[in-house]
Amino acid sequence: MTSRAKQTKVARPTAAATKKKSKLSFFPEALGELKKAHWPTRQEAFRLSLLVIIVCAVVGTILGVLDYGFTKLFTDLLVGG
Repeated sequence: MTSRAKQTKVARPTAAATKKKSKLSFFPEALGELKKAHWPTRQEAFRLSLLVIIVCAVVGTILGVLDYGFTKLFTDLLVGG
């Protein structure tokens, strides 16, 4: 076999792949993708929003208690009192 027979062919880009798209073509494409998306029902959205609020409240409470505890600890250690 010759060295030419071993070489693989490189795919060249077609004219459609190199053609520049209009900057305004973004909007119809974005709308098309939004139509494909799964949108939650009103009940699902309410339930998930409530879950997020509850988780935020729990995490905020935990961080607040930790902050208060560390503040109290360091003021007692540093100030002495």
